[in-house]
Amino acid sequence: MRTIPRRIVTGLRNGKSIIEQDEIVSNVSEHFPGLIISDIWSTDSTPAKFEEKVIENTAFPNTPKNGSYFRYVQIPPDKDLGVIVTEGEPHPLMHQTDTLDYIIIISGEIYLIVDEEETLLKAGDIVIQRGTNHAWSNKSDSPCIQLAILLDAEKPEK
Repeated sequence: MRTIPRRIVTGLRNGKSIIEQDEIVSNVSEHFPGLIISDIWSTDSTPAKFEEKVIENTAFPNTPKNGSYFRYVQIPPDKDLGVIVTEGEPHPLMHQTDTLDYIIIISGEIYLIVDEEETLLKAGDIVIQRGTNHAWSNKSDSPCIQLAILLDAEKPEK
């Protein structure tokens, strides 16, 4: 599987639909060795406007207020990232965002870790992440590729 995705963007010209862009994504970063992130598209309003936004890739997403964020992530094995998990301690990559996330595992496998449990996800699995504390842990020997669509949301009640 290709490490960097191809992005096709449609549009209109003279009232007819066209392909405006067809290219390998250039907005790619590697904040940690092997952790490849490409923030493919973003909006900053609801309803969304059809204009393109250049997004700065960040290790942890910064979803615009009232907007959305479309993210491609390749997560290498924990051992390749240098992640060391200490028994009884939270996963070192535990984080929380104020977003509603739709995540699809495209290839490989990965554990979704939340405060009180974890589950193994494989290609084709879908996660609806609702603003909870979580981490991704790749305990396999191969990268995991996921697509995520993040929507700005109100912070959940505790």
